[in-house]
Amino acid sequence: MKIGIILYPTYGGSGVVATELGVALASRGHEVHFFSSSRPFRLPQFQPNIYFHEVPAVHYALFEHTPYTLTLSTTLYEAIQHYGIELIHSHYAIPHATAAYLAQQMNNGRPPIITTLHGTDITLVGSHPAYAPVVRFTLDQSNRVTAVSQFLAEETCKRINFRGKIDVVPNFIDTEYYKRSTCHISKQTFAPNGEPLILHISNFRPVKRIQDIVNAFIKVRREKPCRLLLAGDGPERSAAEQTARAAGVMNDVVFLGNQPVIVDLLSLADVYFVPSETESFCLSALEAMSCEVPVVATRVGGIPEVVTDGECGFLTNVGDTDDMAARILHLIEHPKTAREMGQAGRLRAIEHFKMETIVARYELLYQEAIAESTPCQQRMREIPSMSSRSKIT
Repeated sequence: MKIGIILYPTYGGSGVVATELGVALASRGHEVHFFSSSRPFRLPQFQPNIYFHEVPAVHYALFEHTPYTLTLSTTLYEAIQHYGIELIHSHYAIPHATAAYLAQQMNNGRPPIITTLHGTDITLVGSHPAYAPVVRFTLDQSNRVTAVSQFLAEETCKRINFRGKIDVVPNFIDTEYYKRSTCHISKQTFAPNGEPLILHISNFRPVKRIQDIVNAFIKVRREKPCRLLLAGDGPERSAAEQTARAAGVMNDVVFLGNQPVIVDLLSLADVYFVPSETESFCLSALEAMSCEVPVVATRVGGIPEVVTDGECGFLTNVGDTDDMAARILHLIEHPKTAREMGQAGRLRAIEHFKMETIVARYELLYQEAIAESTPCQQRMREIPSMSSRSKIT
Protein backbone atom coordinates (compact mmCIF):
# COMPACT_ATOMS: atom_id res chain seq x y z
CA MET A 1 0.00 0.00 0.00
CA LYS A 2 0.94 3.65 -0.47
CA ILE A 3 0.13 5.39 2.81
CA GLY A 4 0.21 9.06 3.79
CA ILE A 5 0.70 9.84 7.49
CA ILE A 6 0.00 13.33 8.87
CA LEU A 7 1.58 14.09 12.23
CA TYR A 8 3.10 16.68 14.53
CA PRO A 9 6.92 16.54 14.57
CA THR A 10 7.50 17.29 18.26
CA TYR A 11 8.10 15.19 21.37
CA GLY A 12 4.41 14.57 22.10
CA GLY A 13 3.08 11.02 22.14
CA SER A 14 0.97 11.36 18.99
CA GLY A 15 4.00 12.27 16.87
CA VAL A 16 6.09 9.49 18.37
CA VAL A 17 3.43 6.83 17.75
CA ALA A 18 2.74 8.06 14.21
CA THR A 19 6.44 8.02 13.37
CA GLU A 20 7.00 4.56 14.81
CA LEU A 21 3.93 3.25 12.99
CA GLY A 22 5.11 4.63 9.66
CA VAL A 23 8.61 3.26 10.10
CA ALA A 24 7.19 -0.18 10.97
CA LEU A 25 4.90 -0.09 7.92
CA ALA A 26 7.83 0.83 5.67
CA SER A 27 9.85 -2.08 7.04
CA ARG A 28 6.94 -4.35 6.09
CA GLY A 29 7.17 -3.22 2.45
CA HIS A 30 4.60 -0.40 2.32
CA GLU A 31 5.43 2.97 0.79
CA VAL A 32 4.98 5.58 3.53
CA HIS A 33 4.77 9.35 3.05
CA PHE A 34 5.07 11.58 6.12
CA PHE A 35 3.53 15.08 6.14
CA SER A 36 4.48 17.63 8.78
CA SER A 37 5.71 21.19 9.31
CA SER A 38 9.24 19.88 9.97
CA ARG A 39 10.96 16.51 10.03
CA PRO A 40 9.73 14.37 12.96
CA PHE A 41 12.56 13.95 15.45
CA ARG A 42 12.32 10.14 15.47
CA LEU A 43 12.11 9.72 11.69
CA PRO A 44 15.22 7.94 10.30
CA GLN A 45 17.26 9.94 7.83
CA PHE A 46 17.60 7.09 5.37
CA GLN A 47 15.28 4.11 5.13
CA PRO A 48 13.74 2.43 2.10
CA ASN A 49 10.06 3.15 1.37
CA ILE A 50 9.98 6.36 3.45
CA TYR A 51 9.29 9.83 2.01
CA PHE A 52 9.02 13.09 3.92
CA HIS A 53 6.98 16.05 2.68
CA GLU A 54 7.58 19.30 4.55
CA VAL A 55 4.49 21.50 4.61
CA PRO A 56 5.51 25.05 3.62
CA ALA A 57 4.82 28.05 5.82
CA VAL A 58 3.32 30.78 3.67
CA HIS A 59 3.73 34.26 5.16
CA TYR A 60 1.60 37.14 3.96
CA ALA A 61 1.01 40.46 5.68
CA LEU A 62 -2.76 40.01 5.58
CA PHE A 63 -2.54 36.73 7.56
CA GLU A 64 -2.04 37.14 11.28
CA HIS A 65 -1.31 33.41 11.45
CA THR A 66 0.01 31.05 8.77
CA PRO A 67 -2.93 29.10 7.23
CA TYR A 68 -1.34 25.70 7.91
CA THR A 69 -4.51 23.70 7.24
CA LEU A 70 -4.68 25.03 3.68
CA THR A 71 -1.01 24.49 2.85
CA LEU A 72 -1.21 20.99 4.35
CA SER A 73 -4.25 20.09 2.24
CA THR A 74 -2.50 21.34 -0.90
CA THR A 75 0.67 19.38 -0.07
CA LEU A 76 -1.44 16.27 0.46
CA TYR A 77 -3.36 16.76 -2.77
CA GLU A 78 -0.19 17.16 -4.82
CA ALA A 79 1.34 14.03 -3.26
CA ILE A 80 -1.85 12.08 -3.97
CA GLN A 81 -1.65 13.13 -7.60
CA HIS A 82 2.07 12.49 -8.01
CA TYR A 83 2.60 9.35 -5.92
CA GLY A 84 -0.83 7.71 -6.06
CA ILE A 85 -1.29 7.62 -2.29
CA GLU A 86 -4.03 5.08 -1.50
CA LEU A 87 -4.89 6.08 2.07
CA ILE A 88 -4.35 9.02 4.44
CA HIS A 89 -3.83 8.37 8.14
CA SER A 90 -4.34 11.53 10.21
CA HIS A 91 -2.84 11.50 13.69
CA TYR A 92 -4.42 14.10 16.00
CA ALA A 93 -7.72 15.46 14.77
CA ILE A 94 -6.85 19.18 14.60
CA PRO A 95 -6.17 20.25 11.91
CA HIS A 96 -4.96 17.07 10.25
CA ALA A 97 -8.30 15.37 9.68
CA THR A 98 -9.73 18.60 8.27
CA ALA A 99 -6.82 19.02 5.86
CA ALA A 100 -7.11 15.38 4.80
CA TYR A 101 -10.82 15.88 4.07
CA LEU A 102 -10.09 18.94 1.90
CA ALA A 103 -7.42 17.04 -0.05
CA GLN A 104 -9.78 14.10 -0.49
CA GLN A 105 -12.54 16.32 -1.86
CA MET A 106 -10.14 17.98 -4.30
CA ASN A 107 -9.34 14.48 -5.57
CA ASN A 108 -12.94 13.36 -6.16
CA GLY A 109 -13.42 11.60 -2.84
CA ARG A 110 -10.20 9.61 -2.76
CA PRO A 111 -8.20 8.32 -0.97
CA PRO A 112 -9.97 7.08 2.18
CA ILE A 113 -9.08 8.69 5.51
CA ILE A 114 -8.36 7.09 8.88
CA THR A 115 -8.27 9.50 11.81
CA THR A 116 -6.60 8.48 15.05
CA LEU A 117 -7.47 10.42 18.20
CA HIS A 118 -4.66 10.73 20.73
CA GLY A 119 -6.08 12.75 23.62
CA THR A 120 -5.97 16.52 23.87
CA ASP A 121 -7.25 16.77 20.30
CA ILE A 122 -10.56 15.79 21.96
CA THR A 123 -10.25 16.40 25.70
CA LEU A 124 -8.77 19.89 25.46
CA VAL A 125 -8.69 21.53 22.04
CA GLY A 126 -11.22 19.52 20.07
CA SER A 127 -14.03 19.92 22.57
CA HIS A 128 -13.67 23.71 22.66
CA PRO A 129 -16.81 25.35 21.20
CA ALA A 130 -14.67 27.04 18.55
CA TYR A 131 -13.53 23.67 17.19
CA ALA A 132 -16.03 20.99 18.22
CA PRO A 133 -18.39 21.29 15.20
CA VAL A 134 -15.60 21.00 12.62
CA VAL A 135 -13.94 18.17 14.56
CA ARG A 136 -17.22 16.26 14.68
CA PHE A 137 -17.81 16.89 10.97
CA THR A 138 -14.37 15.69 9.89
CA LEU A 139 -14.66 12.59 12.07
CA ASP A 140 -18.01 11.89 10.43
CA GLN A 141 -16.29 12.17 7.05
CA SER A 142 -13.40 9.86 7.98
CA ASN A 143 -13.67 6.32 6.65
CA ARG A 144 -12.43 4.99 9.99
CA VAL A 145 -11.93 6.61 13.39
CA THR A 146 -9.65 5.07 16.00
CA ALA A 147 -8.79 6.05 19.57
CA VAL A 148 -5.80 4.97 21.62
CA SER A 149 -7.90 3.94 24.63
CA GLN A 150 -11.44 3.04 25.62
CA PHE A 151 -11.42 6.09 27.87
CA LEU A 152 -10.71 8.40 24.92
CA ALA A 153 -13.34 6.74 22.75
CA GLU A 154 -15.97 7.35 25.41
CA GLU A 155 -14.78 10.94 25.96
CA THR A 156 -15.11 11.61 22.22
CA CYS A 157 -18.74 10.53 22.25
CA LYS A 158 -19.45 12.57 25.38
CA ARG A 159 -17.53 15.77 24.68
CA ILE A 160 -18.32 16.42 21.00
CA ASN A 161 -21.46 14.28 20.67
CA PHE A 162 -19.85 12.03 18.06
CA ARG A 163 -22.11 9.10 17.18
CA GLY A 164 -20.00 7.15 14.73
CA LYS A 165 -18.06 3.96 15.26
CA ILE A 166 -14.72 4.20 17.05
CA ASP A 167 -12.18 1.38 16.90
CA VAL A 168 -9.97 1.27 19.99
CA VAL A 169 -6.43 0.54 18.80
CA PRO A 170 -3.95 1.11 21.62
CA ASN A 171 -0.51 2.57 21.31
CA PHE A 172 2.28 0.06 20.91
CA ILE A 173 5.88 -0.56 21.84
CA ASP A 174 8.87 -2.13 20.12
CA THR A 175 9.64 -4.55 22.93
CA GLU A 176 12.93 -5.60 21.32
CA TYR A 177 14.16 -2.01 21.43
CA TYR A 178 12.59 -1.02 24.75
CA LYS A 179 14.13 -3.59 27.04
CA ARG A 180 16.30 -3.33 30.10
CA SER A 181 19.90 -3.78 29.03
CA THR A 182 23.45 -2.75 29.73
CA CYS A 183 23.32 0.92 28.81
CA HIS A 184 25.88 3.44 27.67
CA ILE A 185 25.46 5.51 30.84
CA SER A 186 26.87 4.45 34.18
CA LYS A 187 24.41 4.62 37.05
CA GLN A 188 27.13 6.38 39.03
CA THR A 189 26.72 9.33 36.69
CA PHE A 190 23.45 10.13 38.47
CA ALA A 191 23.79 8.10 41.66
CA PRO A 192 27.43 8.23 42.84
CA ASN A 193 26.59 6.33 46.02
CA GLY A 194 24.19 3.87 44.42
CA GLU A 195 21.03 5.79 45.35
CA PRO A 196 17.73 4.59 43.85
CA LEU A 197 16.68 6.60 40.77
CA ILE A 198 13.14 7.90 40.29
CA LEU A 199 12.47 8.92 36.68
CA HIS A 200 9.87 11.09 34.95
CA ILE A 201 9.73 12.01 31.26
CA SER A 202 7.29 14.55 29.79
CA ASN A 203 6.77 17.93 28.16
CA PHE A 204 6.31 19.61 31.55
CA ARG A 205 2.84 20.98 30.78
CA PRO A 206 0.51 21.78 33.72
CA VAL A 207 -1.46 18.56 33.15
CA LYS A 208 1.69 16.56 34.04
CA ARG A 209 1.67 18.06 37.57
CA ILE A 210 5.43 18.43 37.85
CA GLN A 211 5.05 20.09 41.25
CA ASP A 212 3.50 16.87 42.58
CA ILE A 213 6.57 14.99 41.39
CA VAL A 214 8.89 17.28 43.32
CA ASN A 215 6.68 17.40 46.42
CA ALA A 216 6.37 13.61 46.53
CA PHE A 217 10.12 13.26 46.02
CA ILE A 218 10.79 15.64 48.93
CA LYS A 219 8.79 13.30 51.18
CA VAL A 220 10.60 10.20 49.92
CA ARG A 221 13.97 11.91 50.30
CA ARG A 222 13.27 12.59 53.99
CA GLU A 223 13.06 8.82 54.56
CA LYS A 224 15.74 7.47 52.25
CA PRO A 225 18.58 8.79 50.07
CA CYS A 226 17.48 8.76 46.43
CA ARG A 227 17.67 10.92 43.32
CA LEU A 228 15.08 12.28 40.91
CA LEU A 229 15.70 12.43 37.15
CA LEU A 230 13.44 14.74 35.14
CA ALA A 231 13.76 14.38 31.37
CA GLY A 232 11.97 16.87 29.15
CA ASP A 233 11.25 20.55 29.24
CA GLY A 234 8.32 22.92 29.28
CA PRO A 235 6.46 25.66 31.15
CA GLU A 236 6.47 23.99 34.58
CA ARG A 237 10.22 23.47 34.81
CA SER A 238 11.04 26.80 36.44
CA ALA A 239 8.49 26.35 39.25
CA ALA A 240 9.74 22.81 39.88
CA GLU A 241 13.31 24.08 40.20
CA GLN A 242 12.21 26.71 42.70
CA THR A 243 10.33 24.15 44.80
CA ALA A 244 13.30 21.77 44.86
CA ARG A 245 15.66 24.60 45.75
CA ALA A 246 13.44 25.91 48.55
CA ALA A 247 13.18 22.40 50.05
CA GLY A 248 16.94 21.90 49.95
CA VAL A 249 16.85 18.88 47.61
CA MET A 250 18.10 20.57 44.44
CA ASN A 251 21.35 18.61 44.58
CA ASP A 252 19.32 15.41 44.33
CA VAL A 253 17.14 16.54 41.40
CA VAL A 254 18.63 16.33 37.90
CA PHE A 255 16.96 18.25 35.07
CA LEU A 256 18.06 16.51 31.87
CA GLY A 257 16.17 18.53 29.27
CA ASN A 258 14.72 16.90 26.15
CA GLN A 259 16.21 13.48 25.46
CA PRO A 260 15.52 11.90 22.05
CA VAL A 261 16.84 8.50 23.24
CA ILE A 262 15.37 7.40 26.56
CA VAL A 263 15.93 3.65 26.70
CA ASP A 264 19.24 4.12 28.56
CA LEU A 265 17.54 6.25 31.21
CA LEU A 266 14.77 3.69 31.61
CA SER A 267 17.36 0.94 31.99
CA LEU A 268 18.86 2.83 34.95
CA ALA A 269 15.60 3.75 36.69
CA ASP A 270 14.25 2.03 39.79
CA VAL A 271 10.79 3.66 39.64
CA TYR A 272 8.92 5.50 36.89
CA PHE A 273 6.61 8.23 38.20
CA VAL A 274 3.55 9.68 36.39
CA PRO A 275 1.29 11.86 38.61
CA SER A 276 -0.67 13.38 35.68
CA GLU A 277 -4.05 15.04 36.03
CA THR A 278 -5.20 13.05 33.02
CA GLU A 279 -3.70 10.83 30.32
CA SER A 280 -5.50 9.31 27.37
CA PHE A 281 -2.99 6.46 27.23
CA CYS A 282 0.46 7.32 28.69
CA LEU A 283 3.01 5.99 26.24
CA SER A 284 5.93 6.76 28.55
CA ALA A 285 4.51 4.42 31.20
CA LEU A 286 4.36 1.64 28.60
CA GLU A 287 7.96 2.33 27.59
CA ALA A 288 8.95 2.05 31.26
CA MET A 289 7.05 -1.21 31.67
CA SER A 290 8.74 -2.68 28.62
CA CYS A 291 12.09 -1.84 30.28
CA GLU A 292 10.99 -3.62 33.49
CA VAL A 293 10.56 -0.44 35.52
CA PRO A 294 7.66 -0.49 38.03
CA VAL A 295 5.32 2.47 37.56
CA VAL A 296 3.68 4.74 40.12
CA ALA A 297 0.93 6.67 38.35
CA THR A 298 -2.44 8.29 38.86
CA ARG A 299 -5.68 6.40 38.42
CA VAL A 300 -6.98 8.60 35.59
CA GLY A 301 -7.97 8.43 31.92
CA GLY A 302 -6.45 5.54 30.01
CA ILE A 303 -3.66 4.79 32.49
CA PRO A 304 -5.54 1.89 34.18
CA GLU A 305 -5.83 0.30 30.70
CA VAL A 306 -2.02 0.26 30.55
CA VAL A 307 -0.79 -0.14 34.15
CA THR A 308 -2.40 -2.90 36.20
CA ASP A 309 -2.58 -1.68 39.79
CA GLY A 310 -0.68 -3.92 42.20
CA GLU A 311 0.82 -5.94 39.36
CA CYS A 312 2.94 -3.60 37.21
CA GLY A 313 3.13 -0.86 39.82
CA PHE A 314 0.75 1.24 41.85
CA LEU A 315 -2.05 3.66 40.96
CA THR A 316 -2.89 6.60 43.22
CA ASN A 317 -5.33 9.51 43.29
CA VAL A 318 -4.47 12.80 41.64
CA GLY A 319 -2.70 15.17 44.02
CA ASP A 320 -2.23 12.62 46.83
CA THR A 321 1.51 13.14 47.21
CA ASP A 322 1.52 11.34 50.57
CA ASP A 323 0.30 8.11 48.96
CA MET A 324 2.58 8.62 45.96
CA ALA A 325 5.58 9.00 48.24
CA ALA A 326 4.57 5.93 50.25
CA ARG A 327 4.26 3.81 47.09
CA ILE A 328 7.61 4.96 45.74
CA LEU A 329 9.27 4.37 49.11
CA HIS A 330 7.80 0.86 49.26
CA LEU A 331 9.30 0.00 45.88
CA ILE A 332 12.78 1.33 46.63
CA GLU A 333 12.81 -0.34 50.06
CA HIS A 334 11.62 -3.68 48.63
CA PRO A 335 13.77 -4.34 45.54
CA LYS A 336 12.40 -7.88 45.14
CA THR A 337 8.84 -6.55 44.84
CA ALA A 338 10.02 -3.84 42.46
CA ARG A 339 11.81 -6.40 40.32
CA GLU A 340 8.76 -8.68 40.17
CA MET A 341 6.49 -5.76 39.23
CA GLY A 342 8.97 -4.70 36.55
CA GLN A 343 8.96 -8.20 35.07
CA ALA A 344 5.15 -8.29 35.14
CA GLY A 345 5.07 -4.93 33.35
CA ARG A 346 7.30 -6.20 30.57
CA LEU A 347 5.16 -9.32 30.16
CA ARG A 348 2.05 -7.14 29.90
CA ALA A 349 3.75 -4.93 27.30
CA ILE A 350 4.61 -7.98 25.20
CA GLU A 351 1.19 -9.61 25.52
CA HIS A 352 -0.99 -6.55 24.90
CA PHE A 353 1.01 -3.76 23.26
CA LYS A 354 3.61 -5.42 21.06
CA MET A 355 4.38 -3.46 17.90
CA GLU A 356 3.84 -6.30 15.45
CA THR A 357 0.35 -7.02 16.79
CA ILE A 358 -0.88 -3.41 16.70
CA VAL A 359 0.68 -2.60 13.31
CA ALA A 360 -1.09 -5.64 11.86
CA ARG A 361 -4.41 -4.26 13.17
CA TYR A 362 -3.76 -0.97 11.39
CA GLU A 363 -2.90 -2.82 8.19
CA LEU A 364 -6.26 -4.58 8.34
CA LEU A 365 -8.09 -1.27 8.87
CA TYR A 366 -6.25 0.20 5.89
CA GLN A 367 -7.17 -2.72 3.66
CA GLU A 368 -10.82 -2.54 4.69
CA ALA A 369 -11.01 1.23 4.14
CA ILE A 370 -9.39 0.98 0.70
CA ALA A 371 -11.66 -1.90 -0.34
CA GLU A 372 -14.79 -0.05 0.76
CA SER A 373 -13.85 3.33 -0.67
CA THR A 374 -15.67 4.67 -3.74
CA PRO A 375 -15.57 8.10 -5.38
CA CYS A 376 -17.68 10.68 -3.57
CA GLN A 377 -19.91 11.21 -6.63
CA GLN A 378 -21.05 7.59 -6.28
CA ARG A 379 -21.37 7.68 -2.54
CA MET A 380 -23.63 9.39 -0.04
CA ARG A 381 -21.99 9.01 3.31
CA GLU A 382 -24.54 8.43 6.00
CA ILE A 383 -23.89 10.64 9.03
CA PRO A 384 -25.41 8.84 12.02
CA SER A 385 -28.28 10.60 13.71
CA MET A 386 -27.74 12.28 17.05
CA SER A 387 -30.05 9.74 18.68
CA SER A 388 -28.18 6.69 17.49
CA ARG A 389 -25.78 4.97 19.84
CA SER A 390 -22.06 5.00 19.30
CA LYS A 391 -20.47 1.64 18.72
CA ILE A 392 -17.08 1.37 20.39
CA THR A 393 -14.97 -1.68 19.63
